[in-house]
Amino acid sequence: MLPELRAGGAVRAARRLLGSLLVSTVDGVEASGVIVETEAYLGRDDPASHAFRGRTPRNEAMFGPPLTLYVYVSYGVHHCSNVVTGEDGEAGAVLVRALDPVSGREVMASRRGRAGDLCSGPGRLSQALGITMRHNRHDLSRSPIRLVARPPVPDAEVGTSGRIGVSRASERPLRFFVKGHPAVKPPRW
Repeated sequence: MLPELRAGGAVRAARRLLGSLLVSTVDGVEASGVIVETEAYLGRDDPASHAFRGRTPRNEAMFGPPLTLYVYVSYGVHHCSNVVTGEDGEAGAVLVRALDPVSGREVMASRRGRAGDLCSGPGRLSQALGITMRHNRHDLSRSPIRLVARPPVPDAEVGTSGRIGVSRASERPLRFFVKGHPAVKPPRW
């Protein structure tokens, strides 16, 4: 687990999550991947955040406790997985945008209905790991979805940019990624 994510907010957590392992044992089958792309969402101080206008039934999980999962459905189709980073009652989260598959490629491929491009996007990786709304508010220190600390990615290998797919505050450098990794797609401007 990553107890250091409890302090420092979403920006620090988004950077630190790179290189960490996200492990799923949904339906008793393990699938995992190393996090290679993230985006920070800062709550009430961030016009792109789901929590910008305050607490709602949809974003309730984003208000804590930290190191839990905030899952939402994008465009009525794709589940997106976020690591909650704010203190209890304070919104903050990190969207996990891409993974490098480590284990369970077969189950990921079966869930995705394809052999390649398994985890290059927040909806794709959630589908590959079997993450759905039933995992919203799940404690990431225990199964079926766990976050496992690994050595951080060296600074020289980390890129930053504006966020992808948001209409407000997209220019803020709150996207972190492993430079040159094939699962990290360039923005579609």
